Amino acid sequence: MKTLVVYFSAEGTTKKVAEEFAKDNNFETFEIIPENPYSKADIKWTNPLARCNKEKFMKKNVPVKSKINDFAGYNRIFLGFPIWYYGAPNVVNTFCNEYDWSGKSVVVFATSGGSPIGKTAEKLQPYLKNVKSLDAVLIKTADEIKKYL
Repeated sequence: MKTLVVYFSAEGTTKKVAEEFAKDNNFETFEIIPENPYSKADIKWTNPLARCNKEKFMKKNVPVKSKINDFAGYNRIFLGFPIWYYGAPNVVNTFCNEYDWSGKSVVVFATSGGSPIGKTAEKLQPYLKNVKSLDAVLIKTADEIKKYL
């Protein structure tokens, strides 16, 4: 089974977990990078005018900088991101909309400073059309992904 670890990381937490998990399991990685990278001010959710708030509440697409060339060649995708408003950041939704997920198994791993996993997988489902299976887990370390599996 060909596996890819895909992640978006705003402050480095998710990146650290994703890269460690991929390295420990000899999986390839792909980082979701917005065309317009986030600054610290952009992700300061306590500021109602911060970019992250505007994107979420206005349901904006956030263009992604690059694409995966052979996405069809992967059977299983580990998809990681920080939880924003009890779900995936809009850049992750935009990324997911750009691919055909038919027949793929997806395991979402989310990092959070305090939010629960909640309905993260359910909210992501519309962007993962025809996915074979979808699971989600809230984690802090790469070992927690392994334990979940």
